Amino acid sequence: MPGRTTVQASRNLATTAILASALLAAPAALAVPSFARQTGMACEACHTVFPELTHFGRVFKANGYVLSNLKKVRDVSGKKEQLLDLSQMPPLSVMAQISYTTMKSGVPDLANAGAPGVAQSGTVGFPQQFSLFYAGEVAPHFGAMVQLTYDSAAGTIGIDNTDLRFAEEMLLPDNGTLTYGLSLNNNPTVQDLWNSTPAWGFPYTASNAAVTPLAATAINGPYAQDVAGLTGYLYWNESLYAEVGGYRSAQQGVTNQLTGGAGPLDGTASNVLSGVNPYWRLAYEHNWDRHTLEAGVYGLDFKVLPGGAPGAAVPLQGPTNRFNDVAEDVQYQFIGEEHLFSILGTHIHESMTLDASFASAASANPSDTLTTTEVAATYYYHRRIGGTVQYFSTTGSTDTALYPATAPGAPGVITSANGSPDSRGWIGELNYLPWLNVKVTLQYTWYSKFNGAGSNYDGMGRSASDNNTLYVVLWFAY
Repeated sequence: MPGRTTVQASRNLATTAILASALLAAPAALAVPSFARQTGMACEACHTVFPELTHFGRVFKANGYVLSNLKKVRDVSGKKEQLLDLSQMPPLSVMAQISYTTMKSGVPDLANAGAPGVAQSGTVGFPQQFSLFYAGEVAPHFGAMVQLTYDSAAGTIGIDNTDLRFAEEMLLPDNGTLTYGLSLNNNPTVQDLWNSTPAWGFPYTASNAAVTPLAATAINGPYAQDVAGLTGYLYWNESLYAEVGGYRSAQQGVTNQLTGGAGPLDGTASNVLSGVNPYWRLAYEHNWDRHTLEAGVYGLDFKVLPGGAPGAAVPLQGPTNRFNDVAEDVQYQFIGEEHLFSILGTHIHESMTLDASFASAASANPSDTLTTTEVAATYYYHRRIGGTVQYFSTTGSTDTALYPATAPGAPGVITSANGSPDSRGWIGELNYLPWLNVKVTLQYTWYSKFNGAGSNYDGMGRSASDNNTLYVVLWFAY
C-alpha cells in the first residue's frame, strides 16, 4: 500500500534552522493529508509525486514524523521536562482507490466444474481500497504512521502498513549530525527511507483482481501485516544509513483452537516464524544540486514453520523452511522546477532451505533459489503529467511440488505445467494529477513469460500474454 514519510524538528541549531526555513518557505494549501496539515507544507516538500519521497521526506521519516507547525497542548514537569506535546488537530486522513481491471483473456468460471465457462470480463473496485490513517506526532520524539484499510477482495477491514518511531538527533563534534531511532513495524522495508525497496516500491498501486505469478521472495510482501519487527537505525549526516533488527510472527485473524483466543499460535496457523528473525539494511545517499543518488544493500533471514490444518503433516515444532534474502538497490532522482526524473532498481536473491516442506513432500527439492529483478524509470512534468516504465523478472529453481501443475479437469491459471517460477514482463503507467493529492492512473502489465513459459504455461493452453492486464484507478487522499 502507498505510504507517507516524515521528519522531526532537531534540537540542534543547525538542523532546526534548515527545517524551519523550509517550513516557512513552503506553500501551505495543497497538502498530503495528515503530514501536510501537521507541517504546514505542500506535498512537494516530501514527495516528488506521492508516494515517492524527496530527500527532505526521507529526513522527515528518519526523524520520527514529528516536525509540526500546529498549535500544541503542552505540559512540563517542575524540572522543565516535557510531559505532553499534543497537536490541537488530530493527525487523521483518509485515502481511497476506485478502480477498473480487465485482463486480455478471461479466467475460467468454475461454477460448472464439468464444463467451465469464462468469468465476467472486467472488475470494478468501488472502492478497491479505503484507508484511514493516523499519521504524525504522538509525543516528543515519537511519531506514527498507522493505516487501517478496507480491502474489497477480502471484504474486511484490517490493519495495514504501520510504522511507529522514536527518534533523536545529536550534533557531532565536526558539526555533522547523527539521527538515531527505533522503528516498530509490521512489514519488512515499510520503515525504509527509499522507494527502491519492496514495501513502497513501484508499482505504487496494483489491481487486486488480476492474475499474478506464483513466486515471490519473502521480503517482497508475503509476510506483510503478519509480522512485528523492532529495528534500530543510525542516519549519519543525512547520508549514511544503517539499520538492524528482528521480526516475529504477529498474525491477524488467527484463533488458537484450544483457547479460542488470539494465541499462542499453534499448528493450525500457517507460515509462523520460528523465534526472532533478523533484518538488516545499509545505504548511502549523495546529494548535489538538484540530484540525489542512493545505493545500498538489505536483507532478512526468515525461519518458517509451515503449519497448516489440524493434524497437518508439518506441526508447529520441528523442521523449518529457511528463506535467506540478500538484495541490492539503487535510486537516482532529479528534481527540477519543471521536470522530475527518477530511476529505481532492486535485485533480490533468495536462498531457500526447505527442510520442512521437503519432509512433507510439499517441495520436490531440499533447497531452491529465487531471484527478482525490478528496474523502473519515472518522468513527470510540473508534477501534473507523467509516467513510469518498469521491467520485472523472477527466475528460480524448478520445483514441481512448490510450483505445481494443474490437476486434470481442474483449470488452474495460477499454476506451472513445468514447475518453474520464471516470470517476466513490463509495466507501463501514465498518470495525471489535477491536484497534488489526486491521481488518475492508466496502467498496463504485459507478460512475456508467466510461471515458467510464454505459451501453454498451465498445461491447458493458456499463454503468458493472456494475463496481460489493463488497470485504471482514481486515487485520492484527504
